[in-house]
Amino acid sequence: MLAFGPEETAEPAMKRALIGATAIAIAVLVLGSAAVRGVLAPANTAATNTAATNAPAIEPVWTEAKWPFPMDQWGLGKAFVCSAADCGAQVNVYVRPKIGFCNCATGVSDEAELERVADTELLRAKTRALGSGRPIKVGWMRGMSRSYSASDGETGERLVSVAYNDECDVVVAVARFANGDPVVLEPAILAFLNTNTMVLWAKKELGLEFIRRQW
Repeated sequence: MLAFGPEETAEPAMKRALIGATAIAIAVLVLGSAAVRGVLAPANTAATNTAATNAPAIEPVWTEAKWPFPMDQWGLGKAFVCSAADCGAQVNVYVRPKIGFCNCATGVSDEAELERVADTELLRAKTRALGSGRPIKVGWMRGMSRSYSASDGETGERLVSVAYNDECDVVVAVARFANGDPVVLEPAILAFLNTNTMVLWAKKELGLEFIRRQW
């Protein structure tokens, strides 16, 4: 019978121990990576994907229309319409300047000033605010916007009132739509007012056509 000395039996035992330790380390690493991925992953991936899929996407196309209101002290403005096919609901926007009608010191910086200068009365004698006003920027001008509903709460009509000023002069816009989401449509309306065409029009109407303004 062959006999093995202590040195001959120790080497295989050490190899087996090393292989076992390596396997354990790999298993720990794999489990640890899975745990980290579990922490970083969204709690409800399906819900997140559904919310993203259901988020309405619109591509507004604005067409100029005839100003529908009678002449008053502020004169005529511009009217635009975005069809339901392009905006998810038909949206009518009416915008015009009011020269010398803004608070020269503070501008349109609060809800009280927004409602004082606004044109919502062209569309509705009474309205009900849907939340607080929000600060906005159009071109180089700053102001506020606020969403409203018809005061009777039954027609489903929504209004978005916007006002922004250059010193004592203000540009006011009011949008009307029904069955549309103000959260989606208000940014689209503000984006339209911020187009180069509309900002340059406002600049000219405010008598600033040859005065430099940066935005």
